[in-house]
Amino acid sequence: MATFAKLGLNNKVIEVLSVHNNELLDSNGVEQEVNGIDFLTKLTGYPVWKQTSYNNNIRKNHAGIGYTYDEDKDAFIAPQPYPSWTLNETTWTWDAPIAYPDDDKIYEWDEPTTNWVEVTN
Repeated sequence: MATFAKLGLNNKVIEVLSVHNNELLDSNGVEQEVNGIDFLTKLTGYPVWKQTSYNNNIRKNHAGIGYTYDEDKDAFIAPQPYPSWTLNETTWTWDAPIAYPDDDKIYEWDEPTTNWVEVTN
């Protein structure tokens, strides 16, 4: 199955749909993204779709609702979890300003202190 993200205002992902791979095949039996877009446009009446991939082979991340498609980077980017976090353009995920502690305890991010705080029962 091929997966496509429906893009709304400001390239926000508003829906993700799967399409059978046969719908992408051209006359030579090669998958073409444009064929999937044409299929979904005819099916839904909505014209703005981008293919995404569960194994991140294309567009860096699998799209989810609320993600943004960055056309210049050709990447689906998750919503920024906190204002202090920065986008890592190698992993295409958000990094906290301080690495998560490596001590087998559970932590949550505290934005006012920009630090990890241990979760206690």
